[in-house]
Order: sequence, then structure tokens, then C-alpha cells
Amino acid sequence: MEATKARGLRGKLDKVVLAYSSGLDTSVIVPWLREKYGCEVVCFTADVGQGAEELEGLEKKAKASGASQLVVKDLREEFVRDFVFPCLRAGAIYERKYLLGTSMARPVIANAMVDVAIEVGADAVSHGCTGKGNDQVRFELTFFALNPKLNVVVPWREWDIRGREDAIYYAKRHKVPVPVTKQSIYSRDRNLWHLSPEGDILEDPAIEPKKDMYMLTVDPEDAPSVPEYAEIGVESGLPVSVNGKRLFPASLLVELNKIGGRHGIGGVDMVENRLVSMKSRGVYETPGGTILFTAVRELESLTIDRETMQVKDSLALKYAELVYAGRWFDPLRESLDAFMEKITESTTGSVELKLYKGSVNVTGRSSPYSLYRKDVSSFEDSLIYDQADAAGFIRLYGLPMQVRSMLKQGI
Repeated sequence: MEATKARGLRGKLDKVVLAYSSGLDTSVIVPWLREKYGCEVVCFTADVGQGAEELEGLEKKAKASGASQLVVKDLREEFVRDFVFPCLRAGAIYERKYLLGTSMARPVIANAMVDVAIEVGADAVSHGCTGKGNDQVRFELTFFALNPKLNVVVPWREWDIRGREDAIYYAKRHKVPVPVTKQSIYSRDRNLWHLSPEGDILEDPAIEPKKDMYMLTVDPEDAPSVPEYAEIGVESGLPVSVNGKRLFPASLLVELNKIGGRHGIGGVDMVENRLVSMKSRGVYETPGGTILFTAVRELESLTIDRETMQVKDSLALKYAELVYAGRWFDPLRESLDAFMEKITESTTGSVELKLYKGSVNVTGRSSPYSLYRKDVSSFEDSLIYDQADAAGFIRLYGLPMQVRSMLKQGI
């Protein structure tokens, strides 16, 4: 892209759509874009469930920074329905623990940015991601996949600002109101699926996280001493109800976040391998998501046979890697999704879970498409299973081992 050559297309852009949060960085990016590129700046904010407090007064802040307008879109339902639930159906978990909260949110935001760019007639898009993180890749791969004609401007790869003090100085010099909200010692990413703090003591993987960094869940030690039971209804691999009440995807997740949060469900502390090849320590809170992953997995134990389950699990790892790497709109991810949709057609039923002090345990599961038959599994003989058949099966199954042993012994 021309926008990455020789420190950018200085003075050659007409209008830029900026992913805007109203924080210090994006507040400074607005005047920087106007100064360095001489362009109009349209700020864009996506509501993916980060909380109403983060959306208050955005238009006033954006225009005070020099933006011509602010566009806000409510993407909560789309985010859960079209991004979260497919990952859930696929069983996609990155490096054994991470339920891909930020990874799924970035492509839905970038997708909307491309639409806004068309709506306002912009010739470029911009984001405030740093050059060390994964999000820059997730945004830009989505831009490339959906509209390769758009120029991409990334201030953190061009400007001389190197920290918070530099940004504050730049803001004051350009008469941009500096956000006056109390600064947390952690940098947080939040959406309907999860919340993730970064920074401070978390940069040392040997130090235990403090209780005050958790916002969606209580510490399991402080959770109720009485367990709570939750019934999750699932249709074709996707959750549809909680305790018998059918809910739209976003509302269902909100309800389970409340239930899981009060029982300390879903806290994860891990060291992950970032896409840019460095290791990073992350703490994630995914209360509702942890409940849903457990429910769908337990129902699949009834409805999917062994060979299919093994293939599904192996492809789930690749699916998670693609999502983590920002390749949501890659044909491979879309093809894997078609497989996951087909293979979970019969994953319909209900699962009862017991929630207690950070743990999620299954207590019951049922499905009209269950492959489990009591008459086959019991110790009694059945019409389709004769225990005498096992002798021949074992001889054939163990034949390679028997032949190898005979060879070693000269038989």
C-alpha cells in the first residue's frame, strides 16, 4: 500500500475514517492526521459492549479534537451472532486458554469502518494500534480483504510521539482537550465477550494478579458458598436459551456474564505467543463465554462420533489460529466455518451446569439426536452388541502388534 511508503501519503489524502475511543491516543491522532495529511477526519466508534460510560460525550470530544463528525454504530448483536457464536460452534480456543475476545472484536469493527468509509466518501482509514501488538494486523488484514483500494494510515508507525507525556504535550500544543478521566494503571479492552487488562504488574509473569483488576467476575474465594445451576439450550451448535428462556445472542451473553460473574467463572491468566513473535502475559475474564464453551462441548459428547470429534478438534486449533491472526475474512476460515456448521447440525439439546466458586461442572445433558444408548452401554447384552464379538475385534485390532512381536521372537 502506498500509505506505508516513505512515512505516509503526506498531504495526499482527502478524508480519513479513524477508529476512535476518545482516549488520549485517538484524541491526539485527530489533529495529527489533519496536520500531517491536510485531510478531513471522520471518527468512528463501534459499540461492541464496552459499556455505556465509554460512549458518553463522544461527539463533543471528537469535534473538540478537530474531527468533522462522529459516526457511532451499535454492533453488539452482529458481534455476538456473526463472530462470537461461530467461534463457539467451532470450539476455537487459542493456546489452550484464550477465548479470543479481542481477536473477534477487531474484524467486526474494521468491517464497519470499511462501510463507513464508503458512506462518507473517505479514501483512507486509520487506527491507533501500536507496532507491537496483534490488533494492527487484525484491522489491516480486514481492510485489505474488504476494500484494498483504501489507504491505511498508522500514526504509531510514523509519528515521533513515544509515550503518554509526549501525547499530552502534543494535545496541549494543538489545544486538544486532554481526557480528564482517572487513569487506570491497566490498559483494558472490553466487549460483550470478555475484559482484558494489560500493563503494570501483569508484565511480570511471576507476579499474581491483584483482585482489583477484575471487573466482570468476583474472586472465586468471594463467590457464594451455595452453587447455582444453569440450563443452556442449544440448537445446531449455537446457544439459544438460558434456564428455558429464549434470548437473542447479545442478551443471552449478557445474562450469562451476570450469572458467571457472581460465581467467579472465567478468569484466565496466561502467557501467550503474539502474532508478532513475542511472548505476552494476559489476564482475561470471560464468564459467560466459559459457561457456553462448557455447555456446547458437553452436548457434543452426545451428538458427535469419535472420528468426527477428532477431526473437529484438530480443525478447531487452526480456526483459532486464523482468528487470532486477524484472518477472519480468509477463505480458509470461511471454509472451516462451513465444515463446523455442517458437522454440528445435530448438536441440539440442553445441558445443565453447576456453577460453584470458579468451577463449571456438567450435571446433565440430553439431546433428541443423542448417539448414547443405554441398552448398548450397559453391562447387559443388547440386540446390536454381542460381547462375544469383542474377541475377534481385539485380535484384528492388535494384529500389527502381534506380528511385530512374532518377528522379534523369531516365530
